[in-house]
Amino acid sequence: MVIDNHDDQPRPSADRSALSRRLFLQVSAVGVSAGLVAGCSSAGSSGRAEAEIPDWTAADIPAQHGRRVLVTGGNGYPEDDRSGLGYQDALALARAGADVTIASRNQARGEEAVRRIRADAPGSKVRFERLDLSNLTSVRAFGARMRASGQGLDMLINNAGVMGRFHRRVSVDGFERVFATNTLGHFALTALLLPVLRKGREPRVVWVSSMRMSDALPFDDLQLERNYDYAAAYDNSKLANLLLAFELERRSKASGWGVSSLASHPGVARTNLIPDGPGLNSREGWRFRMLPFLFQPAAQGALAILYAATSPQAMAGGYYGPKGFQGLRGLPGVASVPAAAQDRWSAATLWASLERLGQVSFG
Repeated sequence: MVIDNHDDQPRPSADRSALSRRLFLQVSAVGVSAGLVAGCSSAGSSGRAEAEIPDWTAADIPAQHGRRVLVTGGNGYPEDDRSGLGYQDALALARAGADVTIASRNQARGEEAVRRIRADAPGSKVRFERLDLSNLTSVRAFGARMRASGQGLDMLINNAGVMGRFHRRVSVDGFERVFATNTLGHFALTALLLPVLRKGREPRVVWVSSMRMSDALPFDDLQLERNYDYAAAYDNSKLANLLLAFELERRSKASGWGVSSLASHPGVARTNLIPDGPGLNSREGWRFRMLPFLFQPAAQGALAILYAATSPQAMAGGYYGPKGFQGLRGLPGVASVPAAAQDRWSAATLWASLERLGQVSFG
């Protein structure tokens, strides 16, 4: 499904993912790449530079008692030597006293994740709700249930994500699988939950991006029907998420929604993203197996997300990631924003495209 864009403004170049993919492979091999920060700033959507963050750990999460939290994904409980970021987010927030909902498509895994969190944090408030982000019918039904509850939502962490496989796959709605899950599903969910978020206490939306992303979105082939590449699919979705984080913050301010939008990335964390995506026989998989020292534990990768979600010092429109070892690992810091993520034309064009494809509106 090709997105037709009738705006006659000049379009950014679509030659984007090959460079970002090479950069990621270089980083995975040696841990350093000046190209990752070239042309970047740390100002985020606010235009204000942020000071570096003092060392911040899960112990610094403020008490979250009385706050209602939704984490998409979250069923990646620890197995072998890896764990999901969303599970670690949900666990840390439950320990801090939040009322946490894990929303994912796999009920058995989601319920097991809840059981494990309750065992780790006795007395915690955590529950599972079924949500398939790649299925817009499921997203709409979930949003309707949340709105029908009459309660507000204080925090939405758009965490769930998949990586592309070697061959292009589509969702039940006919959208490319990575685009449907990582970007369109989260956008539609956020739109449907906006009335619930506006009822929350100092509500925040946190979007999860990545160190690796495209140089520009290919609006003439956003779902890669003509030129599919699994790395490009992922890289596009992570640029899209960062564009959406900044655009939501701008629109919230302009419209008086009172919802803060922030973004984060986990650096390089040891999760199931590669094994469940291109697999352990891919180039990324080879590095995952042979260079384990590059991949920090998921609990540490989740810290930047948790900082954006809970810290009083985190700025609306800010972008956070690990501050150690070239941004690959370590405690949370202010992340560099690539020039592509600061392109307001791309953000507005993407926003309009997703409203049309998802049949949702923030207005």
